Amino acid sequence: MAQQETDEQTQINDGFVVDTEDCEARELAHRERGTARPITVVGNPVLHTECKDVTEFDDSLAALIDDMFASQKAAEGVGLAANQIGVDLKVFVYDCPDDEGVRHTGVVINPVLQELPAELRVLDESNEGCLSVPTAYAELARPDYAEVHGRDAQGNPIKVRGTGYFARCLQHETDHLYGYLYIDRLSKRDRKDALRQMEEGTPRYETVPNA
Repeated sequence: MAQQETDEQTQINDGFVVDTEDCEARELAHRERGTARPITVVGNPVLHTECKDVTEFDDSLAALIDDMFASQKAAEGVGLAANQIGVDLKVFVYDCPDDEGVRHTGVVINPVLQELPAELRVLDESNEGCLSVPTAYAELARPDYAEVHGRDAQGNPIKVRGTGYFARCLQHETDHLYGYLYIDRLSKRDRKDALRQMEEGTPRYETVPNA
């Protein structure tokens, strides 16, 4: 299914998407077509294994992306991976500001996080949270610049880059699709504390109970 004109992410010559234009219109168009789904939480097997590559760029993929934007909005998130709504495919969507307050909105399919040269690895030790670990937060050091290569909804190759909070989002969502939650990168003590926060808190959105 052809995406509406407002859904398309414009590319510049070096292959990086311009994901800062018409954010509100593009996000709303997806969300109005989609249906919000419950969020899977830590312990659900779909979150702990690498997802399958997307091979068909068709109507069902377009519908999944719409549902993901609707689910992300309902849960008040800034990024969402497909396995967070129980779908075993390498897709993530985002609607996330960077540290300068610039809004970035888009989708990346089959993402691959690029390894940074040492001179670009400046660590940011900010707090991080996750819709699949509701109500929990912990400090986690990540590079403050990230670059992800993948495909858009039509299967075209794209690159996405970000700094600060948006860089954290790109790394966090890519991790999801390879079976990692942010708490898997914490010390045992901090992971235990995050799980305690989750146990004591009440999610603001619908979740899938683990069997």
